[in-house]
Amino acid sequence: MQTIQDISHGPAWTVWIVVVIFAVISAVLLSGRGAWLIAGYNTASEEKKRRVDEKLLCRVMGTGMAINTVILLTMALMQAILPAYFAYIFAGAIVVIAIVMVILANTICIRK
Repeated sequence: MQTIQDISHGPAWTVWIVVVIFAVISAVLLSGRGAWLIAGYNTASEEKKRRVDEKLLCRVMGTGMAINTVILLTMALMQAILPAYFAYIFAGAIVVIAIVMVILANTICIRK
């Protein structure tokens, strides 16, 4: 049975760099000060920005990034143990989390 480590083609340290970058972005967003990292919000007009709860939006995006960070960390730590098909499971989970983040950002973060 092939593992994730067997099918990876790059050096292992690249995954660790991505995990660290994701962790830093998660921390900035969870602190509520990372609105400049959110592309759609960053480029919105002032009128549209007033309709959005910026702190809540940052927390929603930060939570999603933190979950993705944990998924990548799990993959990095257990790459020699997990079967190769787990890469597809992790990728699917990341896509689902991204969809949930977009839905939450467009529903609960909008001021009424």
